[in-house]
Amino acid sequence: MTARTATDTGLRPKHVPQRTCVGCGSVTAKRALIRIVRGPEGEVRPDATGKAPGRGTYIHANRSCWESGLKKKRLEHSLKVTLTPASREALSVYAGTLPEETDA
Repeated sequence: MTARTATDTGLRPKHVPQRTCVGCGSVTAKRALIRIVRGPEGEVRPDATGKAPGRGTYIHANRSCWESGLKKKRLEHSLKVTLTPASREALSVYAGTLPEETDA
């Protein structure tokens, strides 16, 4: 028996959610990006699960996008919040653990 594709059976292909990176502005699959969330109390943090409550934005998992997002205040604009020095430092520390560029 051969494998059947979605087009063989007349079904539509599966939808892949797309999101825009706030660092570089490119549109990518949602799963390839990291979600940053502004929680109900106003705290800004990375959301590993992608399901935390609050306003979210997406960014690539490389340092250059994070630096651009923080330096040009794109994260603040997208999340509609002014980052506290503590939040900015926490995000910078997290960005320091990421690779410089991804292979993708």
